[in-house]
Amino acid sequence: MLHNVPPILSPDLLCSLRAMGHGDDIVIADANFPATSLARRCHRLDGVSATEVLEAILTLLPLDTFVPDPAIVMQVVDEPDTIPPVVAAFQTIINQRADHPVTISRIDRFAFYARAKEAFAIVQTGETRLYGNIILKKGVIGA
Repeated sequence: MLHNVPPILSPDLLCSLRAMGHGDDIVIADANFPATSLARRCHRLDGVSATEVLEAILTLLPLDTFVPDPAIVMQVVDEPDTIPPVVAAFQTIINQRADHPVTISRIDRFAFYARAKEAFAIVQTGETRLYGNIILKKGVIGA
């Protein structure tokens, strides 16, 4: 056990978060996302929502300040301007918890899959809300 580490973060996920370097991506994915087939490293947190995982990860992970889009979600297919409720919740969490709050960027489904395939790790959650997927780019922790 450790102090101040959210208990939903598994030891293997904590290891990945620690091993990630500046500029590496981590994906928080919903239950429908093809995480196992895309991931280099897949961490399962079944029964936990994507919003809970985002909040927990942001207690430890700084967002990158060197890129314009350190937080990216998938656009709704055929409705790119629609913001699903789960994405609105992601934005609220980033505004409240991130060390460097940013406006979430959106990319189309297949571009999102391509980015996810290159990510350091994917966290498969039990999130059932559609479009409950977000990519975070790890920033630098200063001296």
